[in-house]
Amino acid sequence: MSFHEQHPPMRILGIDPGLRTTGFGVVDVEGANLSYVASGTISTIHIEKDQLPARLKVLFDGIREVVARYEPDCASVEIVFVNVNPQSTLLLGQARGAVITALVSNDLPVAEYTALQMKQAVVGYGRADKTQIQEMVRRLLALPGLPGPDAADALGLAITHAHAATSMARLAQAKGLGQAQHQTQKAAYKAGRSR
Repeated sequence: MSFHEQHPPMRILGIDPGLRTTGFGVVDVEGANLSYVASGTISTIHIEKDQLPARLKVLFDGIREVVARYEPDCASVEIVFVNVNPQSTLLLGQARGAVITALVSNDLPVAEYTALQMKQAVVGYGRADKTQIQEMVRRLLALPGLPGPDAADALGLAITHAHAATSMARLAQAKGLGQAQHQTQKAAYKAGRSR
């Protein structure tokens, strides 16, 4: 039995939700290898600010279109915290809700990470700024140029989930090995007693 078996490739869609601009990034993960698939933004700036339902529909439809086009296995979305302006927080929460609803309506599992977790996973520093994230994402995915800030955050969220998923798979595998060993010991003990 080989303990270094390759896991099948996994495609992760990272999303940085925003009411004006929502970033998305798609990454393929195979073992420890990350490869860039696509990234971009969904914008609602062409719609009047007071047209909230119309803006939420653009985000919802845009995410469903991205899912249909790139067929990810799972999604990773940034968790939003309260900022100084409660109204902005409320609007951002609604944008995030539209995005998550679009994902789950496609039966995608959704993982959630804070900006701090993403920065630590990608840059190794929780207070990294946008340009540091863009540069590290460019390096990790071997991109020819810097991705835009919203797309970089989204790719960063996909990378964060790739690291977390790999760690969880290792834990599950180790737990499985431990259980298998325990079952073998239990069987050996029973066999020894039945003699």
